[in-house]
Amino acid sequence: MILVLAVLTYAFAMVAANLSVTAFGPWVTPLNAFLLIGLDLALRDWLHVRLRMSQMAALIGVSGVLTYGLNPAAGMVAIASASAFTLAAIADWSVFSAVKGSWLKRANASNVVGAAVDSLVFPTIAFGALLPHIVAMQFVAKVAGGALWAVLLHRLRPGP
Repeated sequence: MILVLAVLTYAFAMVAANLSVTAFGPWVTPLNAFLLIGLDLALRDWLHVRLRMSQMAALIGVSGVLTYGLNPAAGMVAIASASAFTLAAIADWSVFSAVKGSWLKRANASNVVGAAVDSLVFPTIAFGALLPHIVAMQFVAKVAGGALWAVLLHRLRPGP
C-alpha cells in the first residue's frame, strides 16, 4: 500500500509541476523545484530500492502522458519534463547505486546529480532556450528541496 501511495504521489507531483509551469511560466519553476521536484527526487531514491529501472521509466512516461492529456497546451512542457526526468533518473540511479553508506547519504548525493541534469534539460527544452538564471535557481531549489524531502522520507522509510 505504501508503494502504491509513493508511486501516485510521484506521478501527482510531476504532473502538478508540469501543469503549473504551463499555466504560470518559467517564474514558478524555482518554487516547483523546491516543493514538487525535490519531492520527486527523494521519492525516486525511495522507489529505487523498490522498483526496477523499467518500472521507473514507465512511471515517468505515464506522468508525461497524463500532463499532456490534462492540458494539451502543456505538450512541450510534458516532453521537456519526460526528457529531463528520464535523463536525471539515469544519472540519479547511477550515483545512488555507486555511493556506499546510508540511504540518506546515497539519496542526497544522487539528488545533486539528478538536480543538475534536470535543471539544465527541463527549462532548455520547455522554453526553447538556455536560461542560466532559471537553471541556477532550479538547481539550488531542487537540491534543498530534495534534501528536506529525503530527511522526511528517511524517517518514514520502512523496508530496505
